[in-house]
Parts: sequence; C-alpha cells; structure tokens
Amino acid sequence: MNRKEFIKSTSIGIGITLTPTILPGQILAGTSSPESISPKVIKDKEGEVFNVIGDIQTHKLVGSETANQITEWVDNVEPGTGIPPHVHTKEDEIFRVIKGQVEIMVDGKVTVLNEGDTAFAPKNIPHSWKVVGTEKAKMITSAFPAGIEKMFVELSKLPEGPPDFEKVSNICGKHGIQFV
Repeated sequence: MNRKEFIKSTSIGIGITLTPTILPGQILAGTSSPESISPKVIKDKEGEVFNVIGDIQTHKLVGSETANQITEWVDNVEPGTGIPPHVHTKEDEIFRVIKGQVEIMVDGKVTVLNEGDTAFAPKNIPHSWKVVGTEKAKMITSAFPAGIEKMFVELSKLPEGPPDFEKVSNICGKHGIQFV
C-alpha cells in the first residue's frame, strides 16, 4: 500500500473509531437539556437596568435563562468611568465595543478598543477597563459561566455617591473577584 492510500484508509478508520455516536434524544455530558433553555429575543431597549457604581448595565441574558452557561449585558458608560484592575476566579469575559472608545488592560497589556473591537479576559488574568475620549461608550460584555449578575445586583444596591471601596471589595470577594 502506498503512503496516500495508507493515510486515507487509516484516517477513515480513526475517524469512525473516534466519532461519538449520539442517539436521537441523547444529550452530551456537560450540556443542558433543550427543555431547560428557552429561546429569547432581546431588543436594544429591553433588559433590566442596573447602576453598578456608575457602570449603567442593561442585563440581556442571565444564568437562570441560559442554564448558567452565560450572562450578557450592555454597558452604557460616561467618559472617565471604569473598573480598576481585578481578577475573576470563576468566569471568563468578552468585551465588544459598539460605540465610543474603551481603554482595556488584559494581563498588563493596554489597548484602546474602538467600535467593532473585541477583547477576551480569561479567568485568573488581571484586567481593567475605562471609557476614554469625549463620548459615552456602549459595550456588550459576556461572562461565562453565568453567576456574576448576582454580584452586580448586590453592587447596584449600594448608596449613590463615591463608593465605599471596602464594601465593594467585600461584595466582589464573595463572588470570586479580587482587586489587584
């Protein structure tokens, strides 16, 4: 048998051997059943709005709607507003800028994100962000797995005015987030 025929025949054999067989109605381990998640369409002006220490968040998807797979919200933020360097121990985050400019730091590298730009901040990696420029920024943020939305609800209940960093730090710490 020549090399080409050997590769072709062994690739097919390996492919058949390694391909899992999924029967109708069977669910892969680690996934949610279709019955536990309902489709949802969320319009731009829809969602629950929270003022999280100056970060105006409109929650679009939360863990109770996604079998705790993902939480997604829209940040509508004034220039100068931001989140200091911190580390998540439970979730990864994705930041997508829709409008304005956001300076983001991930693992010590600082970049200005413009409209259409995306950044990924894996858990256990320090990151921060701040709206720069003169216009309000709109950013879609996703966190997975879900759960962080509970922290945001708790933070939104703090009194208006300059935040008490000790209270903020304690709330964040309960949810696996540490400031650095």
